[in-house]
Amino acid sequence: MIYISGLVGFLLVLTAEARVGNSSELSFCSETEQCLLFNLVCETADYEVRHYDSVKWVSTDETSFFMEIAAMRAFKRLYRYITGANKNAKDIAMTAPVVVKMVDKKFWEMGVYTMSFLLPAEHQMNPPEPTDDKVYIQEMPDMTVYVQSYGGWMTSLSDHIKANSLSSALNSADAQYKNGFHYAAGYNSPMKMFNRRNEVWFVTKDDPVCSSSEELESSFFS
Repeated sequence: MIYISGLVGFLLVLTAEARVGNSSELSFCSETEQCLLFNLVCETADYEVRHYDSVKWVSTDETSFFMEIAAMRAFKRLYRYITGANKNAKDIAMTAPVVVKMVDKKFWEMGVYTMSFLLPAEHQMNPPEPTDDKVYIQEMPDMTVYVQSYGGWMTSLSDHIKANSLSSALNSADAQYKNGFHYAAGYNSPMKMFNRRNEVWFVTKDDPVCSSSEELESSFFS
């Protein structure tokens, strides 16, 4: 096991570019022209470590007992924004992934789910202002995350299972990550039936943990 700091942080700065880019750069992001890009820090048998640059998103909050209900309402609201419900009445291209901030809660408790659409590169500097007061622009800071991916449909149950799987792997590796929430990321349209791609992200708290120096070396120099 190794802890990554110092030189890796310097390398991330050197390799950082515009992080909203052509979907051809990611094999699993193929349904939109632009996707959220990242630097792969390392990969273990249980998770990936990625670094994301700071980018702007259009977001909305929805309160519900269940993620499925909140996501349906939030998606419709954000879709209206990208199809003209903004001060410029401008159509904005769909991107991937769609990200939902999942706050830890008991299943019988209400929760606030924050869904976000990534703004395309051409709207990162000056995104059109939303006309719906429930929709807002936010800039997420750069972050390093632990990631596990899975197929099928993103549901409260599938996300919960995968989040538990990732947190167990991180706890076993003695990796420090932010508690109380995680991100659920989906890369596919609701129309896609098969070969779907979903992910769970936990934000690192300290220097990320990888299992070997070989993995670090291959991720930067392969």
